[in-house]
Amino acid sequence: MKTNLENILKKRFIKDEIVLYINSNQNIFNEAFDLAISDKHPQAWRASWLLGHSIKQNDIRIKPFVNKIIEIIKDKKDGHQRELLKIIEKFEVEEEQEGMLFNVCMNIWESINKSSSVRIVAFRILMKIAKKYPELNNEIDFLSQSHYLKNLSPGIKHSFEKIKSK
Repeated sequence: MKTNLENILKKRFIKDEIVLYINSNQNIFNEAFDLAISDKHPQAWRASWLLGHSIKQNDIRIKPFVNKIIEIIKDKKDGHQRELLKIIEKFEVEEEQEGMLFNVCMNIWESINKSSSVRIVAFRILMKIAKKYPELNNEIDFLSQSHYLKNLSPGIKHSFEKIKSK
């Protein structure tokens, strides 16, 4: 059975109106979250994108589900992965979650045939984690080799250089 939000996301919509709608009621927010982690396409990645715009840093409505999000990222398509990673970026993840998140992002970054946009978000997260753990700098240097960069678009290569130089 299709939910109301699922039907809304099948059509053109105005982002700000839907963000207000999602934030207007906890049940609607929960519906958006459930849809965001589902395999219903294209509504799942749209719901993820909207959730990313609906939540604040360390949003308590999602914080209990950070593990779940990290676990499912690997099974999603590129655009959906990107939006889920952007949600995760809004959280200070626990130490136990960092290892799992680092591995997920490493796998995405190393998959040179994935879209540049999901790879660069994964790299941003890798850099954020590596800043906390300097012993990972060798890993970052390895991941910065030219064969990891050759499939990136010029704009994403520029973003890569900015992220790397911070």
